[in-house]
Amino acid sequence: MEHKSANEMTALTAMPTNGHRAYFPGSMPREEAGDAGSVAHLELVRCIERLHRRYLDLFRVDLMRIGADDLSPAQVMMLFTIGPDDLSVRDLIDRGYYLGSNASYNLKRLVEAGYVERSASVRDRRSARIRLSDKGRQLCELVRGVDEGYHRLVVRDDGELRDLEITFRTLRRIEHTWTDALRSGEARIA
Repeated sequence: MEHKSANEMTALTAMPTNGHRAYFPGSMPREEAGDAGSVAHLELVRCIERLHRRYLDLFRVDLMRIGADDLSPAQVMMLFTIGPDDLSVRDLIDRGYYLGSNASYNLKRLVEAGYVERSASVRDRRSARIRLSDKGRQLCELVRGVDEGYHRLVVRDDGELRDLEITFRTLRRIEHTWTDALRSGEARIA
């Protein structure tokens, strides 16, 4: 894995955030791979947050390019959360870790724009069922093509593919750890 010079690390950790230098409590990350404590937990979380924002910025540009500028990136991601299934709104909220009000607003926009079909449940008329419309499925296919381009930007050889796979497994492990901590009550502040 490529190591960054001190100047590159400073530039990366000083990414502009509304004109302010990013703040990292404690010491800066060490450059040597394998150093115990080389990445503080808070630094990792902030990096994930910045990565997510950069992805949304990049994705927003490509949504405009493919003619889907009537949706936000979050709404398009909701289409992928629905996927090929016929879901209740509750299932969608649970599956996507959405807040109820955000999910309701985004779902309303997706229905109004014709990307999602909403119908009453056969068993309980008060409960709504949702599924992708043809328009929603077509957009998902276009986005998969865009995503292949993003993948090629990040993975240029077998080594980078292995790094990406390790990163994915590590992030999933952290996600499961945080979820388990919440469920078991271990998420207390010391």
